[in-house]
Amino acid sequence: MLGFGSKKSKEPQSQELNTEFLLSAIVDGVVLVGQDNTIHLFSPAASSISGWAVKEAVGLDYRSVLIITDEHGQAYPPDLHPFAQALKTHSTVKDSRGLLSTKSGKLVPISLIVSPVVEDVDKMTTGVLGVLRDITSERVEENRRSEFVSTASHEMRTPIAAIEGYLSLALNPKVAMVDNRGRNLLEKAHTATKHLSALFVDLLTSAKAEDGRLASYPKVIELGEALEQIADASRFPAQKKGLELKFVLSGGNDVRGGKVVRPLFYVYVDPNRIREVLQNLVDNALKYTNEGSVTIALTGDASVVQVQIRDTGMGIPEEDIPHLFQKFYRVDNSMTRSIGGTGLGLFIGKKIVELYNGRIWVESQVGKGSTFFINLPRLTTEQALQIQKNEASTLSPLGNS
Repeated sequence: MLGFGSKKSKEPQSQELNTEFLLSAIVDGVVLVGQDNTIHLFSPAASSISGWAVKEAVGLDYRSVLIITDEHGQAYPPDLHPFAQALKTHSTVKDSRGLLSTKSGKLVPISLIVSPVVEDVDKMTTGVLGVLRDITSERVEENRRSEFVSTASHEMRTPIAAIEGYLSLALNPKVAMVDNRGRNLLEKAHTATKHLSALFVDLLTSAKAEDGRLASYPKVIELGEALEQIADASRFPAQKKGLELKFVLSGGNDVRGGKVVRPLFYVYVDPNRIREVLQNLVDNALKYTNEGSVTIALTGDASVVQVQIRDTGMGIPEEDIPHLFQKFYRVDNSMTRSIGGTGLGLFIGKKIVELYNGRIWVESQVGKGSTFFINLPRLTTEQALQIQKNEASTLSPLGNS
């Protein structure tokens, strides 16, 4: 028996024995990969999760042992493998959506964190250390919760819709005669019912987003055109609050034939899903801004399209920002308490943006307003045309001839 840390040990333990003892005590798998892409350390827990014996795995290329796939069983592209990304960027990479293909071919849901190993002497990265955990039980529980929420939300939508319909009929003067006091009470009930209906819709959407069942039909769209439509639709509610709504587009205008041609920002997304996210951000900016302006800005470079939704509202406290995209999280202040909301809009928005390999975040200062950012991969005009051509040939009856 190893006497780790015991003063009664008659002989000093070697570093190798200490390492072996520590690794055997860790329930999560630990894998050390060098710059040469080979495995230098493989813990017993990593062996148990992957099905590879420690002696078999050590010395092999990590790509032949740690095969990570998506939920459809498709292996990650080599450059998107978490270990490859950590080795290339020298930064920590996290992934909790992948499945580990074991030696026998079984797919195991894992949570993986890969961090660079830096030498104290010259501060050089000598490799990366991965910690992986089998999250099968957590995934099962998560699926059960999602299924319950999904089923309950779906079943409740029908009676709620019926109640909302009856209240609408009761408020229709051609159908029912109601005095002013009764009308006031019915209008309050109707508003509450609409809020409850929206909550069930958001619950259903969030459950689908969590377990990968969210319907998505991506295609090439020009994001500037979509944002311009959102800006036009939002001008009236902005004017009602006395706010100025601006639409700013930048990114290097071209001059052709004496005319200024705005840049085209092509992205590959589901147009309905991305409009849902953008409209929600603009609506939130309008709701939480009492004076000043809301600006919808679009910019980008050769590889990224960036949308910015800026407002001059109350701002978000610094301690709330890390939790803002969590499910049901709402900033607790007098304004948010008076304005209705499900607390799911930003959570759903984050899931949708990540569906298209994008990123969403916020920068804010109390009393000075907030700016929400969305980054999406940008397509060149040539790439956009090629994708559209491929899709057209697939849909065409002659496409398979």
